[in-house]
Amino acid sequence: MPIPVDLPTIWAFIITFAIFAYVVMDGFDLGIGILFPLFAPGQQRDRAMNSIAPVWDGNETWLVLGGSGLMAAFPVAYGIILSALYTPIIAMLLALIFRGVAFEFRWRDASHRPFWDFAFALGSFVAALAQGITLGGLLQGIAVRDRTYAGGWWDWLSPFSVLVGVSLVCGYALLGATWLIMKSDGVLQARCQRLALRLGIGTIVGMAAVSAATPFLSNDYATRWFAWPQVLFTAQVPLLVAIASVAFFFALRQRRDYWPFLIALALFALGLTGLGISLYPYVVPRAVTLWDAASPSASLGFMLVGAVIMVPIILAYTSYAYWVFRGKTGHEGYH
Repeated sequence: MPIPVDLPTIWAFIITFAIFAYVVMDGFDLGIGILFPLFAPGQQRDRAMNSIAPVWDGNETWLVLGGSGLMAAFPVAYGIILSALYTPIIAMLLALIFRGVAFEFRWRDASHRPFWDFAFALGSFVAALAQGITLGGLLQGIAVRDRTYAGGWWDWLSPFSVLVGVSLVCGYALLGATWLIMKSDGVLQARCQRLALRLGIGTIVGMAAVSAATPFLSNDYATRWFAWPQVLFTAQVPLLVAIASVAFFFALRQRRDYWPFLIALALFALGLTGLGISLYPYVVPRAVTLWDAASPSASLGFMLVGAVIMVPIILAYTSYAYWVFRGKTGHEGYH
């Protein structure tokens, strides 16, 4: 007797992995842009740019995979989510384009470099804020009627979604600071160590605030986190966040190069775990489950073959790129 395969859940994990890979790889990239105005013009900004120049334009691969996977695997959810969150999603995409242009032009158009530096920082900030607001808008719930969006134009904008947006900006900036601790030395590294201390506090406070507010959005969230006996499992997430937070500040105090960045990634992984606990098995919270929104099994199975082939190839290429450009960033430049 064949073992039944839950293709919608498998695709949910694939999309979740793509989102986490994007956060890992583009998070520090956006974070460096957010911190860019705090670096001295000239060598500090150039070194910060050089640290991400070899890899930055491949990081959006995971965003494309997550978005296209959602559209193909869960078309009903894709239509609802895009309709509800159209404004922040478009703002994010425009900001990513804007910062990409600024990234290249600041090297080629030196006479206008201050303008391109400002454009790079602004695009990074808006993209990060829009991503957080999109997440907050999804988490707070979307009005659905007859499998279509039934809300208004500004439903996505609320104090909670803004809180998530600001917290994500702080978290991305933390990733950027810890990435530069790992990739730089001297004055720039010392500057990023001081920034990482403040951003670490801000990120943890932001995570705590979002976690404290989420159960008040719906009784369903409160039940998932506090009902007995699953509270024995869910309580491990904040416990691990507390342990990781202590380890992060200890690593900063010990002037470690790699550990602050790795622990910051662990904090993001724990945050994504908490998000999964709150949402599963819904793809549109409290409205549409994975199975309600999924494409036919034949389509999911056909796409899974392609994903099984392509995702390892993308991982191998990405890992090789990071391996080739490992170590401290020099002064000679990449461009």
